[in-house]
Amino acid sequence: MGKRFIKSTIILIIGGFLTKLLSLIIRIYFTRVIGPEGIDIYAIIMPTYSLLTSICQLGFPIAIASVIAKGEKTGKKVFFSIIPVALILNGLLIFVVILGAKYLSHQLLHEPRAMYPLICLALVLPFISIASIIRGYFFGKQQMLPHSVSNILEQFFKFFIVIAILPHLLQYGLVFTVSGYILISIISETISIIIFLFFLPKNFSIKKRDMHPDLGTIKEVLSISIPSVGGRIIGNIGYFLEPIILTFILILVGYSSEYIIREYAIYNTYVIGVLIVPSFLMSALGTALIPEIAKYEKQKDKVKTIFNRAILYAFGLGIVANLSFFVFGKEILNLIFHTSDGLTYLKVLSLFFTFYYLEAPMASTLQALGHAKYALRTTTIGIITKLVMMTILSLFKIGIYSLIIAEIIFILMVVCLNYYKIRQIYQ
Repeated sequence: MGKRFIKSTIILIIGGFLTKLLSLIIRIYFTRVIGPEGIDIYAIIMPTYSLLTSICQLGFPIAIASVIAKGEKTGKKVFFSIIPVALILNGLLIFVVILGAKYLSHQLLHEPRAMYPLICLALVLPFISIASIIRGYFFGKQQMLPHSVSNILEQFFKFFIVIAILPHLLQYGLVFTVSGYILISIISETISIIIFLFFLPKNFSIKKRDMHPDLGTIKEVLSISIPSVGGRIIGNIGYFLEPIILTFILILVGYSSEYIIREYAIYNTYVIGVLIVPSFLMSALGTALIPEIAKYEKQKDKVKTIFNRAILYAFGLGIVANLSFFVFGKEILNLIFHTSDGLTYLKVLSLFFTFYYLEAPMASTLQALGHAKYALRTTTIGIITKLVMMTILSLFKIGIYSLIIAEIIFILMVVCLNYYKIRQIYQ
Protein backbone atom coordinates (compact mmCIF):
# COMPACT_ATOMS: atom_id res chain seq x y z
CA MET A 1 0.00 0.00 0.00
CA GLY A 2 1.15 3.55 -0.67
CA LYS A 3 2.52 5.67 2.14
CA ARG A 4 -0.19 8.26 1.59
CA PHE A 5 -2.91 5.61 1.90
CA ILE A 6 -1.42 4.26 5.13
CA LYS A 7 -1.03 7.78 6.52
CA SER A 8 -4.63 8.64 5.57
CA THR A 9 -5.91 5.44 7.17
CA ILE A 10 -3.98 6.03 10.40
CA ILE A 11 -5.28 9.62 10.64
CA LEU A 12 -8.85 8.39 10.07
CA ILE A 13 -8.48 5.59 12.63
CA ILE A 14 -7.09 7.88 15.33
CA GLY A 15 -9.68 10.54 14.54
CA GLY A 16 -12.42 7.93 14.38
CA PHE A 17 -11.40 6.44 17.71
CA LEU A 18 -11.44 9.79 19.50
CA THR A 19 -14.71 10.78 17.82
CA LYS A 20 -16.31 7.46 18.71
CA LEU A 21 -15.06 7.75 22.29
CA LEU A 22 -16.54 11.23 22.73
CA SER A 23 -19.75 10.16 21.00
CA LEU A 24 -19.99 7.17 23.34
CA ILE A 25 -19.51 9.39 26.40
CA ILE A 26 -22.29 11.68 25.13
CA ARG A 27 -24.55 8.68 24.53
CA ILE A 28 -23.86 7.28 28.00
CA TYR A 29 -24.72 10.62 29.59
CA PHE A 30 -27.79 11.07 27.38
CA THR A 31 -29.21 7.59 28.09
CA ARG A 32 -28.73 7.98 31.84
CA VAL A 33 -30.37 11.42 31.90
CA ILE A 34 -33.48 10.48 29.89
CA GLY A 35 -33.88 6.96 31.30
CA PRO A 36 -35.56 3.92 29.68
CA GLU A 37 -38.73 5.79 28.69
CA GLY A 38 -36.78 8.51 26.90
CA ILE A 39 -34.61 5.89 25.20
CA ASP A 40 -37.77 4.27 23.83
CA ILE A 41 -38.72 7.53 22.08
CA TYR A 42 -35.21 8.13 20.76
CA ALA A 43 -34.67 4.54 19.56
CA ILE A 44 -37.94 4.40 17.62
CA ILE A 45 -37.03 7.49 15.52
CA MET A 46 -33.42 6.46 14.82
CA PRO A 47 -34.27 4.43 11.69
CA THR A 48 -36.01 7.50 10.24
CA TYR A 49 -33.02 9.66 11.15
CA SER A 50 -30.61 7.27 9.39
CA LEU A 51 -32.75 7.25 6.26
CA LEU A 52 -33.05 11.05 6.16
CA THR A 53 -29.32 11.49 6.74
CA SER A 54 -28.48 9.18 3.83
CA ILE A 55 -30.88 11.00 1.50
CA CYS A 56 -29.72 14.49 2.50
CA GLN A 57 -26.05 13.61 1.88
CA LEU A 58 -26.89 11.67 -1.32
CA GLY A 59 -23.43 10.11 -1.43
CA PHE A 60 -21.81 13.51 -2.02
CA PRO A 61 -18.63 12.86 0.05
CA ILE A 62 -17.72 9.75 -1.99
CA ALA A 63 -18.68 11.27 -5.35
CA ILE A 64 -16.94 14.60 -4.76
CA ALA A 65 -13.84 12.80 -3.52
CA SER A 66 -13.76 10.64 -6.67
CA VAL A 67 -14.23 13.61 -9.05
CA ILE A 68 -11.62 15.79 -7.34
CA ALA A 69 -9.13 12.88 -7.02
CA LYS A 70 -9.10 12.55 -10.83
CA GLY A 71 -7.79 16.14 -11.04
CA GLU A 72 -9.94 17.13 -14.01
CA LYS A 73 -12.12 19.66 -12.14
CA THR A 74 -11.28 22.19 -9.44
CA GLY A 75 -12.61 21.74 -5.92
CA LYS A 76 -14.34 25.13 -6.06
CA LYS A 77 -16.23 24.23 -9.24
CA VAL A 78 -17.41 20.96 -7.73
CA PHE A 79 -18.38 22.59 -4.42
CA PHE A 80 -20.44 25.45 -5.87
CA SER A 81 -22.08 23.15 -8.41
CA ILE A 82 -23.38 20.76 -5.76
CA ILE A 83 -24.41 23.22 -3.02
CA PRO A 84 -27.62 24.38 -4.86
CA VAL A 85 -28.60 20.75 -5.49
CA ALA A 86 -28.11 19.92 -1.80
CA LEU A 87 -30.14 22.92 -0.60
CA ILE A 88 -33.09 22.13 -2.89
CA LEU A 89 -33.03 18.48 -1.82
CA ASN A 90 -32.95 19.36 1.88
CA GLY A 91 -35.76 21.89 1.48
CA LEU A 92 -37.96 19.17 0.00
CA LEU A 93 -37.03 16.75 2.80
CA ILE A 94 -37.94 19.26 5.51
CA PHE A 95 -41.32 19.90 3.85
CA VAL A 96 -42.12 16.17 3.54
CA VAL A 97 -41.08 15.33 7.11
CA ILE A 98 -43.05 18.19 8.69
CA LEU A 99 -46.07 17.22 6.63
CA GLY A 100 -45.86 13.51 7.47
CA ALA A 101 -44.53 13.56 11.05
CA LYS A 102 -47.94 13.12 12.69
CA TYR A 103 -48.97 10.17 10.50
CA LEU A 104 -45.58 8.47 10.88
CA SER A 105 -45.48 8.79 14.67
CA HIS A 106 -49.15 8.02 15.39
CA GLN A 107 -50.07 5.44 12.75
CA LEU A 108 -46.84 3.67 11.74
CA LEU A 109 -44.54 3.82 14.77
CA HIS A 110 -47.37 3.71 17.33
CA GLU A 111 -45.49 6.29 19.42
CA PRO A 112 -47.28 9.71 19.35
CA ARG A 113 -44.49 11.29 21.42
CA ALA A 114 -42.11 10.84 18.48
CA MET A 115 -43.79 13.55 16.34
CA TYR A 116 -41.85 16.61 17.52
CA PRO A 117 -38.45 14.85 17.62
CA LEU A 118 -39.08 13.80 14.00
CA ILE A 119 -39.69 17.43 12.99
CA CYS A 120 -36.50 18.45 14.78
CA LEU A 121 -34.57 15.79 12.83
CA ALA A 122 -35.61 17.44 9.57
CA LEU A 123 -34.25 20.84 10.66
CA VAL A 124 -30.77 19.36 11.22
CA LEU A 125 -30.48 17.91 7.69
CA PRO A 126 -29.14 20.97 5.74
CA PHE A 127 -26.24 21.35 8.18
CA ILE A 128 -25.31 17.66 7.84
CA SER A 129 -25.47 17.96 4.06
CA ILE A 130 -23.20 21.03 3.78
CA ALA A 131 -20.63 19.49 6.16
CA SER A 132 -20.59 16.31 4.05
CA ILE A 133 -19.91 18.27 0.85
CA ILE A 134 -16.93 20.05 2.42
CA ARG A 135 -15.73 16.69 3.78
CA GLY A 136 -15.81 15.25 0.25
CA TYR A 137 -13.60 18.10 -0.98
CA PHE A 138 -10.86 17.23 1.51
CA PHE A 139 -11.24 13.49 0.89
CA GLY A 140 -10.63 14.13 -2.81
CA LYS A 141 -7.40 15.93 -1.93
CA GLN A 142 -6.53 12.91 0.30
CA GLN A 143 -6.39 15.31 3.26
CA MET A 144 -7.90 13.31 6.10
CA LEU A 145 -6.72 15.52 8.95
CA PRO A 146 -9.46 18.21 8.49
CA HIS A 147 -12.15 15.52 8.67
CA SER A 148 -10.68 13.98 11.83
CA VAL A 149 -10.06 17.29 13.61
CA SER A 150 -13.53 18.66 12.76
CA ASN A 151 -15.21 15.47 13.99
CA ILE A 152 -13.27 15.43 17.25
CA LEU A 153 -13.89 19.10 18.03
CA GLU A 154 -17.53 18.81 16.97
CA GLN A 155 -18.08 16.02 19.50
CA PHE A 156 -15.99 17.82 22.12
CA PHE A 157 -18.15 20.95 21.97
CA LYS A 158 -21.33 18.89 21.71
CA PHE A 159 -20.40 17.10 24.93
CA PHE A 160 -20.24 20.36 26.90
CA ILE A 161 -23.39 21.74 25.26
CA VAL A 162 -25.31 18.56 26.13
CA ILE A 163 -24.13 18.65 29.75
CA ALA A 164 -25.05 22.33 30.05
CA ILE A 165 -28.48 22.17 28.42
CA LEU A 166 -29.95 18.67 28.80
CA PRO A 167 -30.69 18.71 32.57
CA HIS A 168 -32.57 22.01 32.16
CA LEU A 169 -34.66 20.60 29.30
CA LEU A 170 -35.70 17.60 31.39
CA GLN A 171 -37.98 19.74 33.56
CA TYR A 172 -40.16 20.35 30.46
CA GLY A 173 -40.63 16.61 29.80
CA LEU A 174 -39.04 13.78 27.84
CA VAL A 175 -40.34 14.87 24.44
CA PHE A 176 -38.86 18.33 24.92
CA THR A 177 -35.56 16.82 26.11
CA VAL A 178 -35.20 14.41 23.17
CA SER A 179 -36.14 17.19 20.72
CA GLY A 180 -33.61 19.54 22.30
CA TYR A 181 -30.88 16.89 22.15
CA ILE A 182 -31.51 16.49 18.41
CA LEU A 183 -31.47 20.26 17.77
CA ILE A 184 -28.07 20.53 19.51
CA SER A 185 -26.72 18.82 16.37
CA ILE A 186 -27.32 22.06 14.46
CA ILE A 187 -24.75 23.78 16.69
CA SER A 188 -22.27 20.89 16.51
CA GLU A 189 -22.53 20.58 12.70
CA THR A 190 -22.03 24.35 12.35
CA ILE A 191 -18.88 24.08 14.48
CA SER A 192 -17.67 21.29 12.20
CA ILE A 193 -18.21 23.44 9.09
CA ILE A 194 -16.32 26.38 10.63
CA ILE A 195 -13.37 24.13 11.56
CA PHE A 196 -13.20 22.82 7.98
CA LEU A 197 -12.78 26.39 6.74
CA PHE A 198 -9.60 26.81 8.77
CA PHE A 199 -7.97 24.03 6.73
CA LEU A 200 -8.46 25.73 3.39
CA PRO A 201 -5.20 26.88 1.70
CA LYS A 202 -3.96 30.35 2.72
CA ASN A 203 -4.19 31.57 -0.85
CA PHE A 204 -7.73 30.19 -1.24
CA SER A 205 -10.05 32.76 -2.78
CA ILE A 206 -13.51 32.69 -4.30
CA LYS A 207 -14.24 34.65 -7.46
CA LYS A 208 -17.61 35.39 -8.96
CA ARG A 209 -17.10 32.92 -11.81
CA ASP A 210 -16.40 30.13 -9.29
CA MET A 211 -19.89 30.46 -7.85
CA HIS A 212 -21.70 29.55 -11.08
CA PRO A 213 -22.97 25.95 -11.00
CA ASP A 214 -21.67 23.79 -13.84
CA LEU A 215 -24.22 21.36 -15.29
CA GLY A 216 -21.54 18.95 -16.49
CA THR A 217 -20.01 18.78 -13.01
CA ILE A 218 -23.43 18.23 -11.42
CA LYS A 219 -24.12 15.34 -13.81
CA GLU A 220 -20.71 13.79 -13.16
CA VAL A 221 -21.07 13.98 -9.38
CA LEU A 222 -24.64 12.65 -9.44
CA SER A 223 -23.65 9.80 -11.79
CA ILE A 224 -21.30 8.60 -9.04
CA SER A 225 -23.23 9.66 -5.94
CA ILE A 226 -26.65 8.20 -6.75
CA PRO A 227 -25.46 4.62 -7.45
CA SER A 228 -22.99 4.76 -4.56
CA VAL A 229 -25.56 6.03 -2.06
CA GLY A 230 -28.27 3.81 -3.46
CA GLY A 231 -27.15 0.87 -1.35
CA ARG A 232 -27.07 2.99 1.77
CA ILE A 233 -30.51 4.46 1.07
CA ILE A 234 -31.95 1.01 0.36
CA GLY A 235 -30.35 -0.19 3.60
CA ASN A 236 -31.86 2.69 5.52
CA ILE A 237 -35.26 2.19 3.91
CA GLY A 238 -35.08 -1.33 5.30
CA TYR A 239 -33.99 0.08 8.66
CA PHE A 240 -36.87 2.59 8.47
CA LEU A 241 -39.43 -0.15 7.74
CA GLU A 242 -37.95 -2.45 10.38
CA PRO A 243 -39.78 -1.10 13.48
CA ILE A 244 -42.95 -0.45 11.46
CA ILE A 245 -43.25 -4.03 10.19
CA LEU A 246 -42.00 -5.55 13.44
CA THR A 247 -44.52 -3.61 15.53
CA PHE A 248 -47.40 -4.44 13.20
CA ILE A 249 -46.72 -8.20 13.08
CA LEU A 250 -45.88 -8.65 16.76
CA ILE A 251 -49.04 -6.75 17.82
CA LEU A 252 -50.95 -8.98 15.41
CA VAL A 253 -49.67 -12.16 17.13
CA GLY A 254 -50.37 -10.89 20.63
CA TYR A 255 -47.46 -8.76 21.90
CA SER A 256 -48.16 -5.37 23.48
CA SER A 257 -46.84 -2.20 21.84
CA GLU A 258 -45.10 -1.26 25.12
CA TYR A 259 -43.17 -4.55 25.13
CA ILE A 260 -42.18 -4.21 21.46
CA ILE A 261 -40.96 -0.61 21.81
CA ARG A 262 -38.99 -1.47 24.99
CA GLU A 263 -37.31 -4.56 23.50
CA TYR A 264 -36.59 -2.78 20.22
CA ALA A 265 -35.03 0.10 22.15
CA ILE A 266 -32.82 -2.39 24.05
CA TYR A 267 -31.79 -4.03 20.77
CA ASN A 268 -31.26 -0.80 18.84
CA THR A 269 -29.70 1.36 21.57
CA TYR A 270 -27.78 -1.06 23.78
CA VAL A 271 -26.92 -4.07 21.61
CA ILE A 272 -26.33 -2.43 18.22
CA GLY A 273 -24.85 0.58 20.03
CA VAL A 274 -22.11 -1.67 21.44
CA LEU A 275 -21.57 -3.78 18.32
CA ILE A 276 -20.97 -0.81 16.01
CA VAL A 277 -18.36 0.81 18.28
CA PRO A 278 -15.44 -0.74 16.26
CA SER A 279 -17.06 0.30 12.96
CA PHE A 280 -15.04 3.53 12.90
CA LEU A 281 -11.99 1.38 12.06
CA MET A 282 -13.75 -0.17 9.06
CA SER A 283 -15.18 3.19 8.02
CA ALA A 284 -11.63 4.62 8.05
CA LEU A 285 -10.42 1.77 5.86
CA GLY A 286 -13.34 2.19 3.48
CA THR A 287 -12.93 5.96 3.19
CA ALA A 288 -9.18 5.74 2.53
CA LEU A 289 -9.66 2.90 0.01
CA ILE A 290 -11.79 4.90 -2.45
CA PRO A 291 -9.21 7.45 -3.71
CA GLU A 292 -6.39 4.89 -3.38
CA ILE A 293 -8.09 2.21 -5.50
CA ALA A 294 -9.40 4.86 -7.93
CA LYS A 295 -5.77 5.79 -8.69
CA TYR A 296 -4.82 2.17 -9.51
CA GLU A 297 -8.12 1.17 -11.12
CA LYS A 298 -6.43 -0.37 -14.17
CA GLN A 299 -3.72 -2.18 -12.17
CA LYS A 300 -5.61 -5.26 -10.97
CA ASP A 301 -2.69 -6.78 -9.08
CA LYS A 302 -2.18 -3.54 -7.15
CA VAL A 303 -5.89 -3.27 -6.37
CA LYS A 304 -5.98 -6.92 -5.28
CA THR A 305 -3.09 -6.38 -2.85
CA ILE A 306 -4.69 -3.26 -1.35
CA PHE A 307 -8.07 -4.97 -1.01
CA ASN A 308 -6.72 -8.19 0.52
CA ARG A 309 -4.80 -6.29 3.19
CA ALA A 310 -7.80 -4.11 4.00
CA ILE A 311 -10.04 -7.18 4.38
CA LEU A 312 -7.43 -8.95 6.52
CA TYR A 313 -7.19 -5.96 8.85
CA ALA A 314 -10.99 -5.64 9.05
CA PHE A 315 -11.50 -9.35 9.72
CA GLY A 316 -8.77 -9.51 12.37
CA LEU A 317 -10.09 -6.46 14.21
CA GLY A 318 -13.63 -7.78 13.94
CA ILE A 319 -12.71 -11.11 15.55
CA VAL A 320 -10.96 -9.40 18.47
CA ALA A 321 -13.88 -6.98 19.01
CA ASN A 322 -16.63 -9.60 18.86
CA LEU A 323 -14.76 -12.08 21.02
CA SER A 324 -14.56 -9.31 23.63
CA PHE A 325 -18.29 -8.63 23.31
CA PHE A 326 -19.12 -12.32 23.70
CA VAL A 327 -16.90 -12.91 26.73
CA PHE A 328 -17.24 -9.55 28.49
CA GLY A 329 -20.68 -8.49 27.21
CA LYS A 330 -22.23 -8.05 30.63
CA GLU A 331 -19.35 -5.91 31.91
CA ILE A 332 -19.34 -3.80 28.73
CA LEU A 333 -23.10 -3.15 28.85
CA ASN A 334 -22.91 -2.23 32.53
CA LEU A 335 -19.94 0.06 31.95
CA ILE A 336 -21.51 1.91 29.03
CA PHE A 337 -25.25 1.88 29.75
CA HIS A 338 -25.41 0.90 33.41
CA THR A 339 -27.57 -2.15 32.57
CA SER A 340 -27.22 -5.74 31.38
CA ASP A 341 -30.45 -5.64 29.36
CA GLY A 342 -29.91 -7.20 25.94
CA LEU A 343 -26.97 -9.40 27.01
CA THR A 344 -28.36 -12.50 25.30
CA TYR A 345 -29.05 -10.54 22.11
CA LEU A 346 -25.47 -9.23 22.21
CA LYS A 347 -23.95 -12.71 22.61
CA VAL A 348 -25.95 -14.14 19.71
CA LEU A 349 -25.16 -11.29 17.31
CA SER A 350 -21.47 -11.10 18.28
CA LEU A 351 -20.98 -14.62 16.84
CA PHE A 352 -21.73 -13.26 13.34
CA PHE A 353 -21.04 -9.52 13.49
CA THR A 354 -17.40 -9.86 12.39
CA PHE A 355 -18.74 -10.20 8.84
CA TYR A 356 -20.56 -6.87 9.20
CA TYR A 357 -17.19 -5.14 9.50
CA LEU A 358 -16.21 -6.43 6.05
CA GLU A 359 -19.05 -4.56 4.36
CA ALA A 360 -17.39 -1.10 4.34
CA PRO A 361 -14.09 -2.07 2.62
CA MET A 362 -15.95 -4.29 0.15
CA ALA A 363 -18.49 -1.61 -0.76
CA SER A 364 -15.74 1.01 -1.13
CA THR A 365 -13.75 -1.29 -3.41
CA LEU A 366 -16.75 -1.93 -5.65
CA GLN A 367 -17.52 1.80 -5.83
CA ALA A 368 -13.94 2.71 -6.67
CA LEU A 369 -13.86 0.06 -9.42
CA GLY A 370 -17.09 1.36 -10.97
CA HIS A 371 -19.38 -1.40 -9.71
CA ALA A 372 -21.54 0.68 -7.35
CA LYS A 373 -24.68 -0.61 -9.10
CA TYR A 374 -23.78 -4.18 -8.15
CA ALA A 375 -23.35 -3.15 -4.51
CA LEU A 376 -26.77 -1.48 -4.72
CA ARG A 377 -28.29 -4.66 -6.13
CA THR A 378 -26.84 -6.93 -3.44
CA THR A 379 -27.98 -4.55 -0.69
CA THR A 380 -31.49 -4.46 -2.18
CA ILE A 381 -31.66 -8.26 -2.33
CA GLY A 382 -30.33 -8.47 1.23
CA ILE A 383 -32.82 -5.94 2.62
CA ILE A 384 -35.81 -7.57 0.93
CA THR A 385 -34.70 -10.96 2.26
CA LYS A 386 -34.21 -9.50 5.75
CA LEU A 387 -37.68 -7.93 5.88
CA VAL A 388 -39.37 -11.05 4.49
CA MET A 389 -37.54 -13.32 6.96
CA MET A 390 -38.31 -10.97 9.86
CA THR A 391 -42.01 -10.98 8.91
CA ILE A 392 -42.19 -14.77 8.64
CA LEU A 393 -40.21 -15.39 11.85
CA SER A 394 -42.34 -12.87 13.78
CA LEU A 395 -45.37 -15.06 13.15
CA PHE A 396 -43.71 -17.79 15.25
CA LYS A 397 -43.90 -15.54 18.35
CA ILE A 398 -40.15 -15.39 19.04
CA GLY A 399 -40.18 -11.64 19.75
CA ILE A 400 -37.10 -9.61 18.80
CA TYR A 401 -35.24 -12.79 17.84
CA SER A 402 -37.08 -12.62 14.52
CA LEU A 403 -35.21 -9.38 13.83
CA ILE A 404 -31.88 -10.73 15.13
CA ILE A 405 -31.98 -13.86 12.92
CA ALA A 406 -33.02 -11.76 9.90
CA GLU A 407 -30.12 -9.35 10.58
CA ILE A 408 -27.62 -12.24 10.61
CA ILE A 409 -28.98 -13.59 7.30
CA PHE A 410 -28.73 -10.10 5.77
CA ILE A 411 -25.11 -9.58 6.83
CA LEU A 412 -23.92 -12.97 5.56
CA MET A 413 -25.78 -12.63 2.26
CA VAL A 414 -24.46 -9.16 1.38
CA VAL A 415 -20.86 -9.98 2.32
CA CYS A 416 -20.85 -13.25 0.34
CA LEU A 417 -22.36 -11.66 -2.78
CA ASN A 418 -19.96 -8.69 -2.71
CA TYR A 419 -16.91 -10.90 -2.13
CA TYR A 420 -17.95 -13.14 -5.04
CA LYS A 421 -18.16 -10.12 -7.36
CA ILE A 422 -14.75 -8.77 -6.31
CA ARG A 423 -13.19 -12.19 -6.91
CA GLN A 424 -14.75 -12.18 -10.40
CA ILE A 425 -13.20 -8.77 -11.16
CA TYR A 426 -9.74 -10.06 -10.18
CA GLN A 427 -9.88 -13.06 -12.55
